[in-house]
Amino acid sequence: MPTIMITGAAGFIGGHVAREAERRGGLSLRLMSHRRPPAGAAGADPATARPDPATAGPGTGAGFGPGPGPGAGFGPGHGPGAVVPGHRTVRADLSDPGSLRGVCEGVDVLLHCASQIGGTPEANEAVNARGTAALMAEARRAGVARVVYLSTASVYGRGAFRAARPEDLVRNPGSPTSGSRAHAEDAVLAAGGVVLRPHLVLGDGDRWVVPGLARILRALPGTVEGWAARTSVITAHDLARLLLGAGLAPAGDLTASVYHAAHPVPVTVRTLLGAVAAVAGPAADPAAENLTAVRARELLAARGIAAQGLDMLTSDHWFDSDPVWRDLRCTPGPDFEAAFKELAEGYRRALLDI
Repeated sequence: MPTIMITGAAGFIGGHVAREAERRGGLSLRLMSHRRPPAGAAGADPATARPDPATAGPGTGAGFGPGPGPGAGFGPGHGPGAVVPGHRTVRADLSDPGSLRGVCEGVDVLLHCASQIGGTPEANEAVNARGTAALMAEARRAGVARVVYLSTASVYGRGAFRAARPEDLVRNPGSPTSGSRAHAEDAVLAAGGVVLRPHLVLGDGDRWVVPGLARILRALPGTVEGWAARTSVITAHDLARLLLGAGLAPAGDLTASVYHAAHPVPVTVRTLLGAVAAVAGPAADPAAENLTAVRARELLAARGIAAQGLDMLTSDHWFDSDPVWRDLRCTPGPDFEAAFKELAEGYRRALLDI
């Protein structure tokens, strides 16, 4: 029975990975959390176990801004940190290398899903860059056979990306979070690990992407030029399947060390925003005005909303993910519209306070 350690197990993606591992069975799980144990984990208090703020963000760092409180609106058993009982919980802090001593002993596969999202540049550097480097040193010392790191397509910075492959792109991170996660990638790759880069991640526990899109929709009196752009999305459930699959795949099946992680079929921004508008409540009539991107930025700035999210909606952000599905012999889940229907009610509740 292989032993898998999941960092950020009380967070958005880490919680989904833990539940997917439990569904597969035949695995011994070690769940690492730096402030609170995951709900349902051995030693956790169900009344107080909540997502770790340092790890509850998405795999993307997409720039839409934080949403409601951890796990808001999705109910018990569905948000981040809602993992099954009976597995070992490890308390360690990536910003404190000394606390990592011994955490990888007996571990076969390390799924590194913990990241600092936002906060100060110093906090990002301490957790994402130096913390990951220290964790990789521990993994090497303990003889961990496979490391998989959940990174972000935000390491590429701004631009238009059309069926883009990792080998054809140059990283150009535009924020302290993305920059520090690029440094984390370097540490993982130097240790022989595998990196997965998702773009927009949707699902139970999302506090960033859909809440951020809802804010943009409510701030604008119509559509914006460029909303025909295509973008890559993935559900947290599918991303968890890929992370676990990358951790367990035979070495000979992996043809790359860096993969994009998304549903193979991109979504138009218009379709994405239409789905969000349907669950976000009252918003301006999208047919009322067709705004230029410049005017839309002015309107967002007047409401204190960063324009970075808008920039990502007005140009293609479509990343080729066929290789990861092919190498892992994994079938993608439902397309965007079918998947979002499954998530709609949870998002509707979560967005009540937006």
